[in-house]
This record gives sequence, C-alpha cells and structure tokens, in this order.
Amino acid sequence: MDKYKKYLNKYTYLFITLIFLIIIGIYIIVPNFQREEFSQEVIDDIIEGVTTTSSPSSSENNNEGSQKEETNNLTEQDNLNISKEQKNEITQNFTAFTANKDITGFDSYLLIGSDERNEETITTRGEVFGKRADVIILGMVNQKTKETTLLSFPRDLLVVNLCTDKLERINATFSRNNCGNSAENLAAHIYKISGIKVNHFASFDFKGFETIIDSVGGIEICVDQTQKEGYSFELQKGCQTTNGLTTLNWVVSRATEVLVGEKTVDSEGNDNSEWKPMAGVSDLTRIKRQQYVVVQLINELKNFESLNELNKFINALENTFIIDENLTINKAADLLWSFRDFDISKVNKITTPTDYLTLEDGRQVLILNQNLYDFLVKESILDS
Repeated sequence: MDKYKKYLNKYTYLFITLIFLIIIGIYIIVPNFQREEFSQEVIDDIIEGVTTTSSPSSSENNNEGSQKEETNNLTEQDNLNISKEQKNEITQNFTAFTANKDITGFDSYLLIGSDERNEETITTRGEVFGKRADVIILGMVNQKTKETTLLSFPRDLLVVNLCTDKLERINATFSRNNCGNSAENLAAHIYKISGIKVNHFASFDFKGFETIIDSVGGIEICVDQTQKEGYSFELQKGCQTTNGLTTLNWVVSRATEVLVGEKTVDSEGNDNSEWKPMAGVSDLTRIKRQQYVVVQLINELKNFESLNELNKFINALENTFIIDENLTINKAADLLWSFRDFDISKVNKITTPTDYLTLEDGRQVLILNQNLYDFLVKESILDS
C-alpha cells in the first residue's frame, strides 16, 4: 500500500509539473496582442441609429485634447465638395442598393489595414492626420463547404455615415469614435451595405504590414511589366520575392510607372530608361494587389511543417495586430492551420460592385451600383 502511495505521489507531482510547464509555455508562446472591444449590441445600436459609445481601446487611449484635434483634422481633410443635386442622387443610390436581407451561413473576419502612421512610416509614406482604413477586406468562410471568399470594400466608396448622417468615404468611418469604437463603427457600415454580420476583426498599420510579410521571409510577386514608383519600389517583369517594405509600397502605389522598351543604365549607374504612367491605376488596382498579397500569405502557410513553426510565426506578429476581444489565440491558430492544405486557386476574390462618380471639384469617388446580395448570387458565392 505504501509502495502504491509512493508511485501515486510520484505521478501526481509529475502531472502537476507538466501542467505548470504547459502554462508557462502558453505564456511564452502566445503573443500579447492588443485587444479591442467588439460588441454586436453596440454595432446593432449604430445600425439602428442609436448613439452609443464604447470604451476606447488601448490603441485609441489618447487624451481628450488630441482626440478633438484629430477629429478636426479629419473633418478638414475629408470634406467633400458635393452639390445638393449630387448629394440627393448619392443618398438615393445608397438607400436603393444597401442590404435588404441578412446573409448568413458564413464565418466572417474583417481585415483592416490602417493608414495610421508612426515615425518610421511617415518617413517613407508621408504624414496624414488621424486614422483611416486603407485596406478593408471581409474574409468569408462558408460554414458548410469551407469555401473562402475575399470581399473587398473600396476605401473611396461613399456611404451615409450612420453616426453623423453625412456623406463620406467608408474608410473615414474607421476613424470616427462618436458612436462605438473604430472597428464597431466600420463593421456597422459593412453590415448596412452587405447584410453580413462581422464575427471577428483584426487591424494593422503600415509597419505591421511590413512585419507580417517579413515574418514569412517575403512573398512572391509576379508582374507582366517592369514597374516602379519613384525610389519606393521597382519590380522586374516576371516573379520575384519581395520584403515587407517593397510589398507595402507596391500595394499602396497610386502612381505606378511601367518601363518602355529596354532598361538602360549609364556607366555611373544612372537609370536613363523611358518610363510612362501605368494605365488604369486606381483604388480598384490597389484592391487587386491587396487581395493578391492576402492569397500569397495564405499560400505561405503551407511552409509550416509543425505547430512550433506556426507559433514562431504568431510570435513575430506580437504588437502587430489589434484583434477583437472575442477572438481567442487558439481559434486564430486553428484558422491559420486549416489553410495549410488549402488550394489558393479556389479563393474567390471579389470587390463590392461600384461606379465612379466625379465630384464638382474634380475628385473621383465610388458609389454602389448593385445590391450586394444579388451580386453574390451572380458570382455563385450564394445560392439564389
């Protein structure tokens, strides 16, 4: 009996030690992501026009004076010169094409790339006031078939702000905190347009984007023309592996040029080649590049041969993402791991259907031209 107790105590201590090591391992392995409130109740209130305020997240925990200054700067910079006639037309258009039914049967993940800039990215991309959503991609995973769709919302899409009842670009709704926090506010507008409730979100800034790309050793970008923008990037015709900064500059480029003829460099290394503006570069071009990068990142997950490698990847993203408080690390890891055997050719890459509209001051914006439910049926994402 004493011998049995001795063995029992031995294995009890061993078990306790093992549990202790697992707990320590979790704290070592699991990164300290910034978290933000993401309440469906708050989102529903915004949709219904009930003004409400969430607690500021750690990323938005600025003093009151700086928040007022940021809001004033945003208001000046985002002011749109819209005539009364155009305003009526756009408002009617928005009302006609917004969601008239809920779209269910999907797990949805909102990926937000913010153009909020720190000292490093101001040097390379210039300074902007406040925070807007430069990348808005809704990842939709069909709960039955597991088919994945990337649905992009153009940053220049005009919406009726549910908080202010004013017309503005959808990317600016991510910076308004007068009803809900940034992510809740944007999710409410996504639902208003699409009828899709956002289950989870993750956001990152320019520096975070670079970190993500660099953490997988860069991604492969293939182009059919040699192209560049100033000194920020240059891609050769064909395929090449690019680091985070080059990939970022390519994705956000609005002034891409393409090589005319052969490249010529003089004896001192000066580029004497002829370049011309790439035709058709627009917000929609940037969206295609964004979707391309997301798919390439999914493809990179195939290189993880063990959970240990995946954990190293997740560790590299510490302080890179802000995620909602309801998205557990385990769920995020399971989602990433599930993509290892995924055929990236089967990812649906679509963009909210829009038309260009030229404002009186000559600037171009985008407006809805179709109900999104009908569009998803047409694209075979939904059954009719």
